[in-house]
Amino acid sequence: MSGTPRRIVLVRHAKSESSDAVDDHERPLAERGRKDAPVAGRWLGGSGIVPDLALVSTAARARETWKLMASELSGRPRTVYEDRAYEASPSDLIALANETSDDVNDLLILGHNPGIHGLADALAGESEGDLLPRMNRSGFPTSAIAALTFQGSWKGLEHGAARLVAFWSPHA
Repeated sequence: MSGTPRRIVLVRHAKSESSDAVDDHERPLAERGRKDAPVAGRWLGGSGIVPDLALVSTAARARETWKLMASELSGRPRTVYEDRAYEASPSDLIALANETSDDVNDLLILGHNPGIHGLADALAGESEGDLLPRMNRSGFPTSAIAALTFQGSWKGLEHGAARLVAFWSPHA
């Protein structure tokens, strides 16, 4: 089992409204976010990546992003809305991934910056071509997706253990 190929897909929620009138956790998507999220779903579906499990932040903008993305996929992955993905650090997100069952080969985590970008950067011990510098230059914008591969158990996922194999952004 130690050599099992796995993929972790990291998604930043789509563009949200900026409002002081609404609690941060309840901010909805902005019009641009409602347009970008289905495009991100189409990219994910067209990439051949079919997550077995999606861990999605409970924030309104993350839930809405996932609803719009998932509607573009050929099948809906098992979805868990995870409180711990809201305002999570890269270490918090690694801990979530480490809890994943080894029955899951492809895991998607949909959350927020700076945690999602920090996690992608921390996991990527190597990358294909210029993907890592390109991802880091971009700042991991809203609706961006990074896909990383690694070998082994989810319990063994740690800093530098993965290879960045794809980075996509709707406005790149």
